[in-house]
Amino acid sequence: MEGVYKKESGAYMQKIIEIKDGIARKPEWRMKTPVNFELLSGEQLAVIGKNASGKSMFIDMLTGKHPLVSDNSLKYDFSPDNHEYASDNIKYIRFKDSYGSDTDMAYYMQQRWNQGELGDSYITVAHKVKTEYGNLLKKVAEDDEYMRLYNMFSIDTIMDKRIISLSSGELRRLILALAILNQPRILIIDNPFIGLDCQTREMLKAILKTLCETQTIQLILVVNDHKEIPDFITHVIEVCNMSVMPKQTRVEYVSRHNITAAEDASHGDDRRSEIIKLPYGNDKKTFSYEYAIRMRDVTISYGNNLILNKINWCVKNGERWAITGRNGSGKSTLLSIVCADNPQSYACDVTLFDKRRGCGESIWEIKRHIGYVSPEMHRAFKHDIPAINIVRSGLDDSKVRNRRLTEETSALCHFWMDRFGIEYLAERTFFKMSSGEQRLVLLARAFVKDPELLILDEPLHGLDNDNKTLANNIIDAFCERKNKTLIVVTHYKEELPRCIDRELKLEKS
Repeated sequence: MEGVYKKESGAYMQKIIEIKDGIARKPEWRMKTPVNFELLSGEQLAVIGKNASGKSMFIDMLTGKHPLVSDNSLKYDFSPDNHEYASDNIKYIRFKDSYGSDTDMAYYMQQRWNQGELGDSYITVAHKVKTEYGNLLKKVAEDDEYMRLYNMFSIDTIMDKRIISLSSGELRRLILALAILNQPRILIIDNPFIGLDCQTREMLKAILKTLCETQTIQLILVVNDHKEIPDFITHVIEVCNMSVMPKQTRVEYVSRHNITAAEDASHGDDRRSEIIKLPYGNDKKTFSYEYAIRMRDVTISYGNNLILNKINWCVKNGERWAITGRNGSGKSTLLSIVCADNPQSYACDVTLFDKRRGCGESIWEIKRHIGYVSPEMHRAFKHDIPAINIVRSGLDDSKVRNRRLTEETSALCHFWMDRFGIEYLAERTFFKMSSGEQRLVLLARAFVKDPELLILDEPLHGLDNDNKTLANNIIDAFCERKNKTLIVVTHYKEELPRCIDRELKLEKS
């Protein structure tokens, strides 16, 4: 392949990727303006933008997923190149909290809570590595530099684990290690740090920095927040309102942007007042409780793996709790006990809304008073249905595709979608939204039933700064109302709503 070079600071720099006046062939894939972009050798790039700004569409363009009007608009130069196809030089990772293929969506509902009963259909890390990457492993073993990188991920320590049982940090280490086995020239990672505790995040940053320093792989990190741009990044591309801005150095970007997540004050006050003044339905007026949750000596094990050890926890009406702890400490498991999604729920001494579990209540009676969202909830929706139907399903915790929208339920859905700034998405189907838009839809779904107990597992997962502020303002306003109890799971205390006044910190058993 003939090389393409650009003179910079007296030297000629190789253009690894160049897009010139790029316009996607299909109108639904097009940015507002033609895309002009170049990635030079040695550059480590961050692509930053708000939710639904067009970041993913831009990445799909530069990877060749979206063909352009002119075949000459997109050029690659990966020389010297040992791969059969130019596309083999680009690896795009979208973690999406996936523990398997896209066909295993039922995982979300129950499988992970049945780890003690996992059969041979759930493969181990060793099986995947050896069957899918055996030849590459042999090849990499002959390259000291790549073997050093591979060993840095400590894959040997998780070889015997089934992939479905890996923690978030372990899963990402595995995916990254398998990616470098293919020896790509460009490694693109979408939201590499979301859902990771502080220690795991710093470990991942160190690994990525080492990858950069080898000068064998160039990184493109896609992020929502300027705080997620590591110091080893050399250049930044902003994507705003479906337009790709000119590339700038990281130093230029930091110096030019005093980024805040402040929401317009008057608009925020209006939203807050509307939420606080929401009328209570007849069943809400008469429903009362002293304790939302009481747990006594709750212990959960998956096989020989002890997750929760004799947890004693009381949550009173009106309290606002934060649950913190490292990846794998049992935060999501604890919530699965509360929501009765875990098969071991009924073997535990748990009281909800002053009623001891197992006294005859159905799971639907439990969930009627609970609003819930989790980082993996998007996986529960297998059908590409309009956003307003997703929000409506929160009223009865159904996943039914065509539940009828009455005038009353439609008004409720529109109210909460408007609060989250996503009313424009009402008729857009779920699979055609960005991950940030999906998150906002699922948050609206958690609020729509006006629940007494609001459980938010990483509620700001994948949101930009403005939407993080908006979501927390809504949570604060909602919790000013009578009989509202809040539980928030997070890795980052700076992202907690202001109303939080208590903390339960879990440690790995």
